[in-house]
Amino acid sequence: MKGGPAVHIPGCLTTELEIQPFEAALAAAQAPSPDYDASRWLYVPNTYREYRYILATRGERPLICVGVNPSTAAPGALDPTLQSVERVARGNGYDSFIMFNVYAQRATRPKDMEREMNEALHRENMAAFAWALGQSAEPGVWCAWGTVIEQRPYLARCVRDMVDIGRRYGARWFTAGARSKKGHPHHPLYLRSDSTLDPFDAASYAAGL
Repeated sequence: MKGGPAVHIPGCLTTELEIQPFEAALAAAQAPSPDYDASRWLYVPNTYREYRYILATRGERPLICVGVNPSTAAPGALDPTLQSVERVARGNGYDSFIMFNVYAQRATRPKDMEREMNEALHRENMAAFAWALGQSAEPGVWCAWGTVIEQRPYLARCVRDMVDIGRRYGARWFTAGARSKKGHPHHPLYLRSDSTLDPFDAASYAAGL
């Protein structure tokens, strides 16, 4: 499946869109697709839109990787960041990955993200995170958003909400590579393929954002 344009600049505020609830989008994504192999990929929503909840490969032991916001990747058209995510996940013993993001709006450049958080989009995105956590008995969450977490003030609230949800599912939090001076997790793009996952105190980090 081909993704959208090489660079995604938001065409409008997400508040101007009809946001598809995660549960409905997930149900549609479980059905066969003419555009990609749904037995290998999970793509929610299952068509290219201004937002994305999840892009994942199918497996029994997925690693949840969390970036800031989605770009242009789609099934069969992984960008360099997602290619790195797949390598690191497999290198650490996971058979698949679930790519999630702190905020679901697509924007290749985080500086193009909307200035105010869309509460409806955030709510459905957190529903997606809860679903992802529920796919494993001991879900592993790789925090991989880099310093761009500072791009919008509302992103800190998103992370704190994720930590709260993670407590209910017994999430284990990790980073890979060196953290920034402020303690932000390393972005996946420039990691070595043999990078290991290091335990991360996500609760303390989120409290300090």
